[in-house]
Amino acid sequence: MTHDSSASPLIFGGAAPSPRAALPVLPPLALYIHIPWCVRKCPYCDFNSHTASPVLPEEEYVDALLADLDQDLHAVYGRELSSIFFGGGTPSLFSAEALGRLLKGVEQRIAFASDIEITLEANPGTFEQEKFVAYRALGINRLSIGIQSFQEEKLKALGRIHNGDEAVRAAGMARQAGFDNFNLDLMHGLPDQSLDDALNDLRQAIALKPTHLSWYQLTLEPNTVFWNQPPTLPEDDTLWDIQEAGQALLAEHGYAQYEVSAYAQPGRPARHNLNYWSFGDFIGIGAGAHGKLSHPDGRIVRTWKTRQPKDYLNPAKSFKAGEKALTNDELPFDFLMNALRLTEGVESRLYPERTGLPLESLAEGRREAEQSGLLRVEPSRLAATDRGQLFLNDLLQTFLS
Repeated sequence: MTHDSSASPLIFGGAAPSPRAALPVLPPLALYIHIPWCVRKCPYCDFNSHTASPVLPEEEYVDALLADLDQDLHAVYGRELSSIFFGGGTPSLFSAEALGRLLKGVEQRIAFASDIEITLEANPGTFEQEKFVAYRALGINRLSIGIQSFQEEKLKALGRIHNGDEAVRAAGMARQAGFDNFNLDLMHGLPDQSLDDALNDLRQAIALKPTHLSWYQLTLEPNTVFWNQPPTLPEDDTLWDIQEAGQALLAEHGYAQYEVSAYAQPGRPARHNLNYWSFGDFIGIGAGAHGKLSHPDGRIVRTWKTRQPKDYLNPAKSFKAGEKALTNDELPFDFLMNALRLTEGVESRLYPERTGLPLESLAEGRREAEQSGLLRVEPSRLAATDRGQLFLNDLLQTFLS
């Protein structure tokens, strides 16, 4: 049961109840667009993705996305978009014509910032040179390419449809199509992976000179094939060795870690993701998309959309599956859960700016976290220590005691 946030006490780190102020400045606004279809569902994937039929309902889905957006417009009137992110699924299954019509429709409804970042997720198996030249011409200026590994046996174990050669070619094709800003997604801790295997993958990725690398450990998630039929994963000692050696290799080649699993060349962090982690606002449209919007009166509302594509495309059903206004006792944890993933954290002033709550409301939890060596003793910032980054759950728990 939800209740009026303005009347709820703040129960956080033992602090006294605090009022919620109106937000003096609304945070940057982004748009997340979910395209839920894949050629094949991967056994480790717990995202809202569905195996595509031979013919995708592109036209109907674009119509639905724009109608979905129309229903959220009242909450963002007069604001502009700083970034757009097409996630999935595999958004690159959609034609340039469909994405062009969608982007045009979005821009007619919400102004684009002059330097807007527009990212499209793509998989090597869906790369077509002409299609990517056309995407770039639409104003899409950043790609995120799902490589995961360059090694045939690892790709096979992960259920990927591309091979290592296609993965290498994809990066070259992205650059030839005019993308000077692109991310490669790479996993480690794969079935039967050795330290050498993991570092060879990383060296190959670095050699392709992406501006950004997402390098993260495979985890077994509920409701996946791997959860029900677990593969043999490396021992903890090997995982630790991979993490340490990989981070050193990335730093040596100029990729600075700015988030738990995100590494970027100077000036190239993902703006969309930075906005998410620093408690910015985002509209979420598409099957299963989530959103978070701040209102001038201090309300902060999370929304989620209907998950099943057939239901999302059904005119008789609502796009919105639910929404929740965050209460005073939920807001601090919600803010810190994101902000403390950033290696440099956030400026302390961002907390009252983005939540409407006074910084003092964190005082007791902050003292405990600093004394435990999990939070930096730095009044102007909220940032985890190196140890705090490793034990992020423990750090967050200090703010719930």
